Amino acid sequence: MASAFKPGQRGPALAGGLIALFLIFFLVVPVVQVVLVAFQDPNTGAPTLINFVDFFTTSLFQESFVNSFYVAAMSVVVATIIAIPLAYFTTRFNFSGALLIQTLGIIPLIMPPFVGAVAMTLLFGANGSVNLLLDEWFGFTVPFMEGLNGVIFVESIHYFPFILINLSAALNNIDRSMEESAQNLGAYGVRLFRRIVFPLAMPGYVAGAALVFIKVFDDLGTPLLLNINNMLAPQAFLRITSIGISDPMGYVISVILVAFSLLSLWVSLLALRGKDYSTVQKGGGGLMRRDLRSWEKIGCYAVVILILLLVLSPHIGLLLLSFGTIWSFSVLPDAYTFEHYVTVFSEASGYITNTLLYAGLAALFDVIIGTAIAYIVWRTGLPGRKWLDYGATAALAVPGVVIGIGYLRTFHSFNVPIIDQPLASWWVIIVVALTIRRLPYALRACMAALQQVSIMLEEAAENLGATKGRTVWRVVVPLMSGGILAGFVTSFATASVELSATLMLVAVDSDAPLAYGIYEFMQSASGRGPGAALGVIGVLFVGLGTYFSHRIIERGRASREPTAVVAEGATA
Repeated sequence: MASAFKPGQRGPALAGGLIALFLIFFLVVPVVQVVLVAFQDPNTGAPTLINFVDFFTTSLFQESFVNSFYVAAMSVVVATIIAIPLAYFTTRFNFSGALLIQTLGIIPLIMPPFVGAVAMTLLFGANGSVNLLLDEWFGFTVPFMEGLNGVIFVESIHYFPFILINLSAALNNIDRSMEESAQNLGAYGVRLFRRIVFPLAMPGYVAGAALVFIKVFDDLGTPLLLNINNMLAPQAFLRITSIGISDPMGYVISVILVAFSLLSLWVSLLALRGKDYSTVQKGGGGLMRRDLRSWEKIGCYAVVILILLLVLSPHIGLLLLSFGTIWSFSVLPDAYTFEHYVTVFSEASGYITNTLLYAGLAALFDVIIGTAIAYIVWRTGLPGRKWLDYGATAALAVPGVVIGIGYLRTFHSFNVPIIDQPLASWWVIIVVALTIRRLPYALRACMAALQQVSIMLEEAAENLGATKGRTVWRVVVPLMSGGILAGFVTSFATASVELSATLMLVAVDSDAPLAYGIYEFMQSASGRGPGAALGVIGVLFVGLGTYFSHRIIERGRASREPTAVVAEGATA
């Protein structure tokens, strides 16, 4: 067997084989199991399409399918309306605060949409703060949060930064000579933006819009917390948790969710096929920035401030709810207290400690696996190595609810000898689910870090007598430490508020993480205060994680000066 590999490749081959087995066992097999059950007769086990026929002939499922598609599409529309002014104003005009505006515009991403859903209801619901003021001042109300409107509103506010980030980057790369040519031909204002600027920025917009569509279409927590059950993800969850894992409809819905995730990515690529968005200048040059007249500046600031107040409202509402005593039929809470935080730390601290344990272990496994895959892909010639990258990244296309259902089906009868209970009901399965779900984030960070490490440093260390393993441990890993740490922090922060998969895998309350605790508290009016306090803690996890991740990356860029001294240290 040793002769089958080149010198120094036995270790990477073994690591690659173990990672492949892990991905097959905990990603491929559960997803394939879901697909197989969806196409099986529940009584005989024979292949059949009857389950899909039943799905598309049942009025509830038809309604759920249409609602999910409608909510995802309208969320893209609303998110576009929010994102375009922020992206265009900050890349097109010279005015103070542009960087701050871009930064504040990204903040909604650090709050999972289900966390702010209840706070949004208190602010924009039928008897919320905004409608109470509108009714008092103008005599009318707006149905912001009625039915599907509420899901669209919450999802749009949370996910619009995907469009903002990608569209801003695209606008900054547009060749300014094309804009100048259009202006010389008489195109100005809205016509210039509609016919020249926006079409040239289409790749960035489509990338962001596709992400918004996928995220909204697959989301489970927001509809559940808003009591909207006639959508696909909530129906899959309710079918499995109420009827049982033998119910085929949950699996049919899961297959549809995965199919639409892949379809939306394919459509986004198809929309750009055959079109040329390349620039003439090197680097593009970006749009020409111009100074604003006084009245234009007032108008821009008014629009920007209105949008920022809107997109930051979930954070404001959640903070008020976490400190408020009673908040009902009033613009603001009646009084303020620290009792909700006392309740959280005295009675619900298990949610926090479980989250620290689960997310910490998942992030640790993610960076170990991510570092190994990065090294195998970029430093070895092993056959099939790219498939490790593809397999790990494929987790992005699998919704959390599908992972949860797949694990319940696959591991419900897989007994663990040590504890004598099914793997599907052991807390370790939550760690595994979080590891699979967040692996792509850590992998990308590790890949980027390794690409910036010169292979000459490894060769120098080996020339000085270091073994391959010692070189990796003493040279490669230290030089990758910034990317590894950034991947760990990103995985930890996002795993700490994962709801879709964990909601289905919590067997007993004592094993529940923070996201599950927020969901449980928010089910009753009396629990909203402690639930909001937990939500604030979750936002702090993600916010601090995002901040430290950026700091680590920036520090690595500023101080990255690899020298041969590092290589010499490998022989010490």
